[in-house]
Amino acid sequence: MMMGCVIQKLLASMIVFVGFGSMVVCARAGEPLVIAASPSLRQPLEALAHAYETAHPDVHVKLSFSSGLELRQTIAAMENSVTGQFFIGTGPIHLIAPGGDEVITRLEQRYYVLPGTRSTYLQVPLVLVVPDALVDAPTSFEALANNTLRVAMADPERTQAGKATRGLLQSLGLLGSLQDRLDVASDARGVLDHVLSGRADAGIIFGSDAVKEQTRVRVTAIAPKKGYQPVVHSMAMERYCPNRTLCQDFLSFIQSPEAKGILKRLGYDVPERGK
Repeated sequence: MMMGCVIQKLLASMIVFVGFGSMVVCARAGEPLVIAASPSLRQPLEALAHAYETAHPDVHVKLSFSSGLELRQTIAAMENSVTGQFFIGTGPIHLIAPGGDEVITRLEQRYYVLPGTRSTYLQVPLVLVVPDALVDAPTSFEALANNTLRVAMADPERTQAGKATRGLLQSLGLLGSLQDRLDVASDARGVLDHVLSGRADAGIIFGSDAVKEQTRVRVTAIAPKKGYQPVVHSMAMERYCPNRTLCQDFLSFIQSPEAKGILKRLGYDVPERGK
C-alpha cells in the first residue's frame, strides 16, 4: 500500500498531465481501490486498509498522500481536462479522504465528488495525559480545578490543538483556576516533552498523539465535547470513480464495529452518526 513504483496503466495518463507524483504506488495482484488522502491520516487509513484487505484478499487498497491543496488541484485538473480522457466510471481515483471536511465540501460544491456519498468515520478528541508513573492522577478535566498540578497545553495562537484546548478550558470555567499553572508548549510534541521531563504534571493533546507515546504516558480523561469542535474526517467518492460498488463497500466497512474498534485503539473518537 506504499508508494514507490508507477501505478500501472490506471494512473499513468493522469500523472502525465497533472504531475501528481504522490499518486505513485506499488503494483500488486488484486483489484485496486485508490484513496487520495491527507498525510495526517496515514496511521488510521493504513490500519483500515490492512483490515479491509484481510477481509477482501481480492482487493488491494492503494493510499496516495498529498496536501489538501494538492488534492484539490489534482481533482480539478482531472475534472477539467480538455482532452476529455476521463468519463463516468473510468477515473483513476475511487475515494477522497482529506485532512478535514472543508476539502470535501469544496469538491462537492464543484460536483467533483458524488453527492450523498460523504461518510464521516472519525473525530479527533482532546485527552488528558499524565506520566505512566503518576499514580494519583485526575480522572476528569473538571478535577483539574481541585488540585495543584501543572498542566501543559499547545500554543493556542499557532496550533489547532492549542486553540481547541483553550476553547475547552473556557467552556469548563477552568482558565481562571489554571492560569498560574498552565505551561504553554510550542505544539503537541512539546506538550509531551514537558510532561515526560517533569516540567508539567499533566498535558492536554489530541488522542491520536497520545497513542504514539502510550508506553510512557497514559490517558486519564477524554474531553467532553463542550466549547470546542472536534476535528471531523470523512470520505467521499470521486465523481469518475471506476467502481462505485467497491467504493460503497469500503464506505460501509469504515462504519462497521471492526473499523470503529480499530480507530478507538488508535486514539480516535467515532462519531455517533456514520454520515
